[in-house]
Amino acid sequence: MSQFREFSLDAVRTDGWFERIGQGIGSFRALCDIVGDRFFAFSMITGARITALTVDRRNPDDTLVDFVVGGEGDDGDTDAQRLPLGDFRRRLVAALLIEGPPAPPPMRDTDVEALQLHVGVRYLLLAPLYGYSLQSLVIENDRSMLRVLVDGRESTFDLMLFQQRLRAHVRDELERVSSGQRSTIDLAKVAEAELASKEGDWRRVTKLLGTWPAPLAIFLRTPEGQMIAPETSSLIAKGLGLLGSACVHLGEIERAEEIYRLGVQYGQEGPVSAEIFTQFGEALLMDGRPGEAIGLLRRALALGADPKRVQPRLARAFRLRHRFVAARACLLAALDAGVDVVDVWDDIRPVREALGDAASRLPVELPSSLDS
Repeated sequence: MSQFREFSLDAVRTDGWFERIGQGIGSFRALCDIVGDRFFAFSMITGARITALTVDRRNPDDTLVDFVVGGEGDDGDTDAQRLPLGDFRRRLVAALLIEGPPAPPPMRDTDVEALQLHVGVRYLLLAPLYGYSLQSLVIENDRSMLRVLVDGRESTFDLMLFQQRLRAHVRDELERVSSGQRSTIDLAKVAEAELASKEGDWRRVTKLLGTWPAPLAIFLRTPEGQMIAPETSSLIAKGLGLLGSACVHLGEIERAEEIYRLGVQYGQEGPVSAEIFTQFGEALLMDGRPGEAIGLLRRALALGADPKRVQPRLARAFRLRHRFVAARACLLAALDAGVDVVDVWDDIRPVREALGDAASRLPVELPSSLDS
């Protein structure tokens, strides 16, 4: 007879753990920029506590990392170590790739510790870093399976195969940064990334440009970074904009935010920044944050962005914030710029309902040729 048991993972799911910890660390963003977001997370998972960084601005991979292994309350300095950043990353990955003996499955729903050990504490922490939200553990005839949400879709993985998949993600992370060490910033890759972006090959874009943010964040703080030629700065900003857009399409909104912020610093007041502010505003609007999107989209317009593209999005952001008078103004500007009524009708209708007679000049109904 088939034996089937299912255990909810609500009590052990760790979605958002890294971001929540970051809210309590003042130097969190700087550490992520230098060490790498996921490698900083790896250090927390493995218990390697970074105590100091000696940054090499010319060659970020020669940055020295001081760290201790163990908790803050441990006595003695015997665990204090220093490694170049590249070796530190390899040490973290090696620690995460060690395979321990499998723990037995839990016998009761309330045995949280047994559930954690069976799935694996490190895998519970690694999963959300790569977009997996663990839902439940299913045990059928001594076979353990995980039900997982990936981009909102449910998938089922054999537990051991899922663990292997996460270890592969960790190996790929090291390979990605290692492959970019010799020529971290190759401006010729921007054209290739732009072509990949037009083809919708977002993973190709991240492979080409994914190593850029950390060294560029450091370089920007150097005297050389402050004196960079405008043409070079604009090309760097364009590359960062492409990378940010790729991250949005891959569901990595928070990473995209940091990349966009860095991109506008390189773009300064130029046309590239107008495009980045537009993309940034669109990303936040899509992420359900219209209030934050408003300022970015208005900045894009101020820098010369196409009103036909930006005004409809700005109108939607205002409308979602119940700022209907401002939304009306943006809708009128969008129509004046040549936007079709049908493309903004979903915003015109609620604005008219909210303002009544004050919504004058906005269309009352769709043209008969479009009204289905």
